[in-house]
Amino acid sequence: MSTLTRFEDIESWRKARELANAVYALTRQSQFAKDFCLRDQIRRSSISVMANIAEGFEREGNREFINFLTTAKASHAETKSHLYLALDQHYITTDEFAKMDSLIKDTARLIGGFIRYLQQAEVSGRKFQRSVSNRPGLASSTRNSKLETRN
Repeated sequence: MSTLTRFEDIESWRKARELANAVYALTRQSQFAKDFCLRDQIRRSSISVMANIAEGFEREGNREFINFLTTAKASHAETKSHLYLALDQHYITTDEFAKMDSLIKDTARLIGGFIRYLQQAEVSGRKFQRSVSNRPGLASSTRNSKLETRN
């Protein structure tokens, strides 16, 4: 995998952006636009998906990134749940729901795949680089001894 230098390069972020834009398009429709509570909630949850991917990337550590990706997946599930309510309230058609569901599944697949990739990768990031010699009582070889050390 090539090195990612910007969150905009992350495929799951691009797909989450597509999802958020699709949510905005749906929520501009007549009845949906008038249900301020549901409209605002589904918009916030879809925004949260892409925002958590971006924020996690900028934390520069795999463990924290995984936490943010997990939060993104949870917001993704919230978005899907809101879409069911929109369908039940007849704000969207079954065809619109099916299109959104497909986009949601693609987004979830990408986020899940990225989580699995990061779980298999060596621990990395500035927050995980530490000097073992500065920690009394620890042997020089630890679980994270492969990490770069800084004084």
